[in-house]
Amino acid sequence: MEISFYHLTLQPLSVALPKLLCKVQDANMKAVVKVPSTVHMNDIDQVLWTFDKESFLAHDTEKSKYAEDQPIYITTGEENPASADVLVLTDGTTTEIMEGYKRVLEMFDGNNPTSVEAARERWAAYKKDGHDISYFQQTETGGWTKKA
Repeated sequence: MEISFYHLTLQPLSVALPKLLCKVQDANMKAVVKVPSTVHMNDIDQVLWTFDKESFLAHDTEKSKYAEDQPIYITTGEENPASADVLVLTDGTTTEIMEGYKRVLEMFDGNNPTSVEAARERWAAYKKDGHDISYFQQTETGGWTKKA
């Protein structure tokens, strides 16, 4: 299992997440985005409809009647109704179920010391479990540089 940490330092999740999800879709993959609460879920739902004036990312939330048809599925739970390839963990969410995913993307707020410490602890646990881990830091232009 490949697990990548995305250290948000220059742009918030609401700006960085849509860019990563575009790359997931460009690779013909589906994603589950796990958020800590329905408030976060509703915020991300809005962001994915409005982040770009020229386009949007097709998606729905755990409230969807057609969850199995969603290329991007936002949830507070553990379900993967569309057999997504990528799991995106946001705002400190964790999972007990990584089976079935090819990649896990951990996005954390690098300006919050508590979030950084929690990400370090998850990194150590993943490493101990033998996962392939990488670390990306935001660039000035909103892209990502692989640091580890």
